[in-house]
Amino acid sequence: MTAHGGKRAAVAADGERPRVGFKLHLRPVVVPGEAAYLVSRHGVTALRGEHAEVLVPLLDGTRELDDVLREAARELDSESVLSSLNDLTTAGLLRLHPRAVPPVETGGTARAAEAYWDLAGLDGAATATRLGRAALRLEVLGGVDPGTVRDACRANGVNLAPEGADADLSLVLCDDYLSPELREVDAAHRDRGRPWLLARVCGAEPWVGPFFRPDGGFCWNCLVTRLAGHRRTEGPLRRALGIEGPLSRPVASLAAGRAIAVGMAVLEAAKWLAGVRNGSQGEVHTFDTIRMRASAHRVARLPQCPVCGDPGIVAERVARPFVPESRPKAPSATGGGHRALTCEQMLARHGHLVDPVTGIIKEIRPAPRSPEGLDSCVSGPNLAVAAHTLAGLRAGLRALSGGKGLTETEARVSALCEAVERYSGTRHGDEPVVRDTYRALADEAVHPYACQLYHERQFRDRERWNARHSSFQYVPEPFDEDRPTEWTPVWSLTSGTRRLLPTSMLYFAPGGTAPDGLYADSNGSAAGSSREDALVQGFLEVVERDAVALWWYNRTRQAAVDVDAFAEPYAERIRAVCGRLGRELWVLDLTSDLGIPVMAALSRRTDKPAEDVIFGFGAHFDPRVALRRALTELGQLLPAVCHARPDGTGYALADPEPLSWWRSATLANQPYLAPDPRCPARTPATWPYVPRADLLQDVTAITRLLRDRGMELLVLDQTRPDLEVPVVKVLVPGMRHFWARFAPGRLYDVPVAMGRVAAPTPYEELNPVPLFV
Repeated sequence: MTAHGGKRAAVAADGERPRVGFKLHLRPVVVPGEAAYLVSRHGVTALRGEHAEVLVPLLDGTRELDDVLREAARELDSESVLSSLNDLTTAGLLRLHPRAVPPVETGGTARAAEAYWDLAGLDGAATATRLGRAALRLEVLGGVDPGTVRDACRANGVNLAPEGADADLSLVLCDDYLSPELREVDAAHRDRGRPWLLARVCGAEPWVGPFFRPDGGFCWNCLVTRLAGHRRTEGPLRRALGIEGPLSRPVASLAAGRAIAVGMAVLEAAKWLAGVRNGSQGEVHTFDTIRMRASAHRVARLPQCPVCGDPGIVAERVARPFVPESRPKAPSATGGGHRALTCEQMLARHGHLVDPVTGIIKEIRPAPRSPEGLDSCVSGPNLAVAAHTLAGLRAGLRALSGGKGLTETEARVSALCEAVERYSGTRHGDEPVVRDTYRALADEAVHPYACQLYHERQFRDRERWNARHSSFQYVPEPFDEDRPTEWTPVWSLTSGTRRLLPTSMLYFAPGGTAPDGLYADSNGSAAGSSREDALVQGFLEVVERDAVALWWYNRTRQAAVDVDAFAEPYAERIRAVCGRLGRELWVLDLTSDLGIPVMAALSRRTDKPAEDVIFGFGAHFDPRVALRRALTELGQLLPAVCHARPDGTGYALADPEPLSWWRSATLANQPYLAPDPRCPARTPATWPYVPRADLLQDVTAITRLLRDRGMELLVLDQTRPDLEVPVVKVLVPGMRHFWARFAPGRLYDVPVAMGRVAAPTPYEELNPVPLFV
């Protein structure tokens, strides 16, 4: 007789004269002349062979091995019987029962419990005994009724430890996983070396898990770091109310839901005490009682966790020299790569970071209102523009992190990388800092003004300026060189030395403006599939925004790009989308003195008075990639205006600056938006592009380019150990942001050197409309 998938193994009778029988979750059924079947909650197993009809009825758990051999001897020899028993045991169908198995009709709950442990892959009888000897400690935080939990424990054979007695496991019940009291609970269990299970037993959406094991793995702080990230919108209200912990929620449940919650928690505790160990115990299990949906969320250990890890990992990484390595570029079917990994590889490796409970972002979804034919996605709140006040909670043009691409996969990876970039660029408290004044740090420190690039007139007029413009154009107070502030090391690739910049200019402050009045922006920040990849992308963003600022604020006429000469399929796709929306599309060449192709894609409505002019920018060594990036970024902005109506309504947001632009700007009153008719249109041959196979070659070329121009390339490794997605921030002092920052320098000098204007544009004649994307 053979059980499908079975292997041979010896059956041992170890002197206790056990009974031999099928596991209790199996019900044997013999069909004469066909086969014997074992029916269980997992399905039906067929036992075929000439011995099945004889042997299966004897394995009901009431006979000792000798009895089975004797009764089967009428038709089977002992060797055949033992061989069949070996097969059944190895297949996981048979076990030894220490006592006679009671009939189903009289076995009651004890037999059902033993059958459950059999179904779980354990020895039901031994497990029931083990559970009866174990003890559970129940710890209840505010808002939870312990009475129903105690009743459930008794009903499921779980013994509660007396007050003050030791226990094998603690079950900790709360109404919010962010309750501050849980910090002390975790610390106490770590000190005692006792595992504990966390559960939220609210009736609407109960949570159970994970198990915390003091002998290794993650701790409560690891979990709460991720959970808190999804509750950032509570920050302004908590600060306004002076609340340290999470906001309390109204009770919303039915008795049936509360019973489910308690049952789930006690069941998981019972399984642990019974000896069940599996990967799901490292997950948070949630159950939506309204939609009847269960889901599991993996909890990851944070290597830099101050409780269970090494809190010095980030500081050590940031402090060491940034040494680029050889990194061959991965092939990309769409040609938009120049990365170390393909988009598919990035999603496979880092897709777990998208999770509504334990991820750094809840989801990646198609951008709302996006026209058919375009691929753009959003991935949650943009941490670079986190609201600091209740009024700041309104949505804006950059309220969400997002991504775009030639395909849906590219758009999803782009959205994920932007979210990772923002998360990694947010201050977590473990970044290395040196506290001192600028004057005391001498030549090692980079003056904030070298990167901020505000004009002294902007500082003098800051109150009026800030009252008229959005937070993106905010002008801080002048920097005090004699006031101590925090500085973080960055690495100069051009000089091979360490430099220092104010920490608040390098990391987003999650709780508001830093004490020194400085703040970070996302310019030059990039996530990639390698550090070299991220460095190149961050630098190209600096180049792009610098070139955009030179054009926009000087309002110079630029040459057109002959889109047809590039023969790009995506260009035809977005042109068709624009056509369906009553829009025309064109592209300008914004390439600066650095020679790296930079393009601006623009589009306007032609069927109503307000032209709703939008734009997208792109920079890359390869002009074809620069064009694609400009076009996909324009496509990313289309949802904001594609449903605008002639009466001035229908826009996707209410930010006053972009609305004012869309309703008033036209090619007639903003002629710098149109191509310069005096210049020949640019084609791929305009740029002498030679592909490079290794990202290290790109980094070397960038370093040489800036060094030859007397500029400095500063890099900061912002990679978070828990994400393992490389993130690098690139700074080139003197290069411009595309926001309104009007200090002397490139903004005035480069357009003259390139022959775009005859003389530097006077401060008062710079474009009064700040760029708002």
